[in-house]
Amino acid sequence: MTTNTEAKLLVVDDEPNIRELLATSLRFAGFDVVAAGNGNDALKAAEESAPDLVVLDVMLPDMDGFTVTRRLRATGKHIPVVFLTARDDTSDKITGLTVGGDDYVTKPFSLEEVVARIRAVLRRTRGAEDDESAVVGVGDLELDDDTHEVRRAGFLIDLSPTEFKLLRYLMLNANRVLSKAQILDHVWEYDFGGDTGIVESYISYLRRKVDVAPESELPGATEADNWVPMIQTKRGVGYMLRAPK
Repeated sequence: MTTNTEAKLLVVDDEPNIRELLATSLRFAGFDVVAAGNGNDALKAAEESAPDLVVLDVMLPDMDGFTVTRRLRATGKHIPVVFLTARDDTSDKITGLTVGGDDYVTKPFSLEEVVARIRAVLRRTRGAEDDESAVVGVGDLELDDDTHEVRRAGFLIDLSPTEFKLLRYLMLNANRVLSKAQILDHVWEYDFGGDTGIVESYISYLRRKVDVAPESELPGATEADNWVPMIQTKRGVGYMLRAPK
């Protein structure tokens, strides 16, 4: 009985070598894994094993991964789905988002990338489901999904809807570097035709609000002592939100 596993995963791929490699590697990473080789078996396995997340190949012999996801959603199962696709195709990614996919990994992939994507999706989905008040916290920064309020050290921060969505994504992936492309994908709804410059602009807007101390509320205090910047730039890589030490 695997009571100490990180999560239960359903891995679906029609290529036996890839399926076995993924299943073995994910078990080694601490997951409980069930495997299936086609869409019908995947639907049966999802019903019987109740996985926490599905790693799903788009191209399957009996039905594609999008159809599998639609059928899962039609039965009321909102299991997170990470698609595996052989094509880095914008239309595929938009379709996957539309049917309820949570992330994509393009073949050929590294096993480290697959594990990282799975854990990121689990953090995002569990963060929304497990917290009854839908409050996400990093250090002295708190974001409330229900009221759409953000506070730092108790002070209310006024954010636009896009700023709120961007900050939420950064907070759910705290201490992890996110590329501009990843941020664009998740905050701007997988708009791969978009300009990553918009990410830079919104990061700048967020910094002015989240990383700058409200001097009127902290008379005589210095920003360095009381309001440590949390949004960090990793040059050539992306951005990361880190809690002050």
